[in-house]
Amino acid sequence: MTGTLDLTEFHDELRAVARSMLAAAGAGAAPSWDLVAGSGWIGLEAPEQFDGAGGGFAEVSIVLDEYGRAAAAGPLPSVAVLAVPVLGLVEPGPARDGLLSESVAGATVPVLVLGGGGLAAPPFRLDSTTGGHVLRGEAGFVLDAPVADRLLVPAAGPDGTVVLVDVDPGSVGIDVTNQPVLDATRSFGTVVANGAVIADDAVHSFRGDPARTLQHLYDRAATAVACDSLGLAEAMLDTTVAYVGVREQFGRRIGSFQAVKHACADMLVAITVSRRLVAGAVRALVDDAPDAAVAVSMAKSHVCAAAVDVAGKAVQLHGGMGYTWESGIHVYLKRATLNRSLFGSPGQHRRRLAERYVIAGQGRPGS
Repeated sequence: MTGTLDLTEFHDELRAVARSMLAAAGAGAAPSWDLVAGSGWIGLEAPEQFDGAGGGFAEVSIVLDEYGRAAAAGPLPSVAVLAVPVLGLVEPGPARDGLLSESVAGATVPVLVLGGGGLAAPPFRLDSTTGGHVLRGEAGFVLDAPVADRLLVPAAGPDGTVVLVDVDPGSVGIDVTNQPVLDATRSFGTVVANGAVIADDAVHSFRGDPARTLQHLYDRAATAVACDSLGLAEAMLDTTVAYVGVREQFGRRIGSFQAVKHACADMLVAITVSRRLVAGAVRALVDDAPDAAVAVSMAKSHVCAAAVDVAGKAVQLHGGMGYTWESGIHVYLKRATLNRSLFGSPGQHRRRLAERYVIAGQGRPGS
């Protein structure tokens, strides 16, 4: 569905349907998983042979934006952005194919064990013993781990090669502990493997370079969070403009005050820049561009910081109402605050951008 075709009409329809469905569930709520599966969102990038849509990340990003706009809960972002794609990046086989089909149909909820704090070497290792494969390791702040019924764990094998291990979270030797966070619309957990025995058909080899594959998945996760932050910032601007257009003080609508106009204009500018950066990151990932990491870090660092500012201005411009539980703005502010640090803080991504110049300088005479 990507490529050179003009998909504007399809994308507009996808956005309209997603917005309608998520609005019906209500801000901060989780839409029915059966409804999500029936909509085809889980398998937007899955091959058609697995009942997927055969689309790309461009289509997924539209749904992610609407999830942020609705501050929707549920595991769809982690499943569609990480779990289903990683299954497509390992060698095919009966076990892999069956899990991919079940995931697209919504019959199972797989979660990739990728820590939300940033990318590093996989903290899990898969040892070979006389009794078979044994998994050990621990990862914290794994998105949607508490609601998963399958865990997809990247682990270093005996020879150091990273493989993907399919684990039942209820298995002996596997422990998933809920990690509460301020944002009630998301769930996180600590995943601990302490000598879990793994069957041969649960170990999957990556088709390409595992390190590059994991980096690509991390970039997808960071971009997904940027999409979410863009959507919630857009929702906060729309809500604020509507409010200042009817709220009156001193016999005038507060939207006519110059200071309020300037604040709304600042929100719009931040969102406009964010929209272009997100579009650039999504396009770079779809095209597998050589500088995709740069586009991703630019989007993640700016958009997620800007969303916190936009949500904060929304609270201020709503006055005392903005601080109440009933206004619902707190849901967006908490979500934006978590997004800012999830899969790399702005500082971490700016450091990643700055490393380009350090590397370039090392090749110059006298450097």
